[in-house]
Amino acid sequence: MLNGRLGLETARIPHADRHGLIWLDRGTLTVEDGCLRFVSAGGAIDVGDYRIPHQAVSMVLLGPGSSVSHDALRLMARHGTAMAAVGTDGVRCYTAPPLGPDRSDLARHQAVLWADPKKRLDTARRMYAWRLGEVFPHRDIAVLRGIEGARVKESYKLIAERFGLRWAGRRYDRASPNAADEANQALNHAATAVQAAAAIAVAALSALPQLGFIHEDSDQSFVLDIADLFRESVTLPIAFAVAKHAQNNQADPIDRLVRIQASRTFRKLALIPSMIDKIKELLAPPEKPTL
Repeated sequence: MLNGRLGLETARIPHADRHGLIWLDRGTLTVEDGCLRFVSAGGAIDVGDYRIPHQAVSMVLLGPGSSVSHDALRLMARHGTAMAAVGTDGVRCYTAPPLGPDRSDLARHQAVLWADPKKRLDTARRMYAWRLGEVFPHRDIAVLRGIEGARVKESYKLIAERFGLRWAGRRYDRASPNAADEANQALNHAATAVQAAAAIAVAALSALPQLGFIHEDSDQSFVLDIADLFRESVTLPIAFAVAKHAQNNQADPIDRLVRIQASRTFRKLALIPSMIDKIKELLAPPEKPTL
């Protein structure tokens, strides 16, 4: 057997995160002696030559300044280790191959919840309750969306006041996104960053991004559902903090300021692990009775 074949003998990156994610950037990911090898130039981890216990890792998140060899992709595919190319601290998700944990229970239970109209609505009501702090009695998704829309408008106003910003309402022109004021531009970029984090979390669990409970038409409907759970607590504070800063500092573009602020916030709040926990709580199949 090749030395280090199990990826454990010389492993120096501990698998401490119970979510099974390893973050790598500014380096090269290759294979040596049957084990993943990462040579870091200094970034998420210190400068050095590392061995990665790939069989104990669910997903490798490869950040900016990194390259990966064909052999490394082959080894990860062979052992069911997914890889996603991401922005710094997960503020973008550029690709996530359809590889994941060696189980399908979450995805199957998601499909069961989605396929039954009553269960789908109950799941949507549960997600609204998490966000809005109360369980609404309504049994019509359109009514629930209307209530949520009114609450979100009020959230925009209150959080803008907290940051000392004048808020004239949500404005977004797809044909001219830069024509909006700083707050609206920042909201667009912050929403994109949080959706990328949600895409990573969904991919890490092999959940089904197309089967949303609140959103329906997008092929990322479930990703949008998960991102919305963190709109008031993460997306809006990031956006309005950046908009406030941008009023007095026009040197940097809004999108760059949002990425920097989002990166700091994601790391501080452990956002992606929190999203993974929420998905597990939402989609956890009922426990089988013991015989």
